[in-house]
Formats: sequence, C-alpha cells, structure tokens
Amino acid sequence: MIEYLSGTLLEKTPTKAVILAGGVGYGALISLATFERLPAVGQNASLHTYLAVREDAMTLYGFAETMEREMFLLLTGVNGIGPKIAIGILSSAGTDTLRENIARGNAAALTALPGVGKKTAERMALELRDKISALGGESGNAFGAAAGSVPEIRAEALAALVALGYGRPVAERAIRSALKEGPQVERNVETLLKAALKQIAG
Repeated sequence: MIEYLSGTLLEKTPTKAVILAGGVGYGALISLATFERLPAVGQNASLHTYLAVREDAMTLYGFAETMEREMFLLLTGVNGIGPKIAIGILSSAGTDTLRENIARGNAAALTALPGVGKKTAERMALELRDKISALGGESGNAFGAAAGSVPEIRAEALAALVALGYGRPVAERAIRSALKEGPQVERNVETLLKAALKQIAG
C-alpha cells in the first residue's frame, strides 16, 4: 500500500498531481483543496495517499493533509459513494464545511454535492455524524497556485468541473454565472472553480 509520496512535482491540475519519486512518476487524483496547497511545478511536494484497488484498475488518490484522507475514507465507507464521488465531494465542499453539514444533518447542502442524492445524503448524516467528531484538525502550509492566461483558467476550471462529475452544460453555465461576479474570479483556476461551485450549489 502506498501511504505517502514525496518528491518533485512534475505536473498539477485541479484534479491530478504527478510526483517524481525514486525515478518513478506517480499520478494521484486530488481535490481542489489539495491542489491549492501544492507548490509550483519543479518544487518538492508531498502527499498522503490512498491506493484504491479494483479488479480492473488501481487508482492513487492524494491528500495535502491526513484529515482530508480520513474524511475520504469515511465517505467511501458510505454505501453509494465510491472514491471518485468522494474526491468530488471534498473538492466541492472542503473538509470543514462537510463536517459541519454532516454534524447538523444538513441534507439540503449534502444533496447539492456531485453524485449525492437524497438517500445518500441521509446515509452520510446518519452513518458519519459520530465518526467525524473523532477527526482532528490539522493545519498545513498553503501554497498559492500560479495564475495562467484567462482562456487557460476557464478551460482548466471547466475540465475540473467535468472531472468532478458535473455535466458540461451545467459546468459551462456555472462558469458563465461566476464570471458575472467580476474580473477577480478569474485571478486563477481555484478562484474561478470556487465561484462556479457556489453557483451550482445555489
């Protein structure tokens, strides 16, 4: 089992990071929160990881902090939530917001998450309410992502939303709505993604 990766960051997008460690490039699927904490490409980066093994595939997931990985594991323990949906949930809500909504049994907020229907939201609140109280907080060093050109930022944000499970038409509408907030939302990929996700959540 691969529990931890440390090496040179070769590539990063809002949904994936590639780290060179021991001469091997490891690709890990990541949340938006982890993407925001990654340093610039070419610098040293570390991820806590989880290897999901299936009959037809092995997929590595990476997390900037252990608490996010623990939340990911709790989510995948809920019937109807697989690793891909879990990473999408973490990108959409963030660990702190998610914990609060589960603790309060906020079904409306939970059903707004990608891949979560009413019954799944109810299961999340019921099964995880007690478990999340055992999770501790952890701070980390945040690294700002470099800004790209406006077309690149919009394209990456759209690709990230689609990868999170939103349909392309929904993603495009969310980005268009987010852009109405002003030019500041296009400062970088994560600011546009956050604004678009708020539009989807309503």
